[in-house]
Amino acid sequence: LLGASDTVEFPIKFTPKSAGCYHCQIRLKSSCDIRVYEIECVVNAEQADAQLEFVTPAYQTVTQEIPISNISSEDWRFEAVLEGQCFHGPPVINVPVGGTVPYPLTFTPVAEC
Repeated sequence: LLGASDTVEFPIKFTPKSAGCYHCQIRLKSSCDIRVYEIECVVNAEQADAQLEFVTPAYQTVTQEIPISNISSEDWRFEAVLEGQCFHGPPVINVPVGGTVPYPLTFTPVAEC
């Protein structure tokens, strides 16, 4: 058995050009052994803070469509969890590869505030 002292670090530097899923294969050879490691790196785009402001007369509903763009190589399935009173939207949206789907966020005020 190999103990913790028998491990070898193998540092890898990865500098992606954009968000996406990157696959690679590392082959290690010696005179008596060959090992192949499959590596998958998922790179997310930088997150940006966003703020929405809803202005509407009392008791009047307003909807803001938020575009969700998928620039990855896989279809996305989002589950939305809305917190706060008076906000509504679909619980799930699907965004295909290369597509943009608007998420309709609705605010229905029940009092002046």
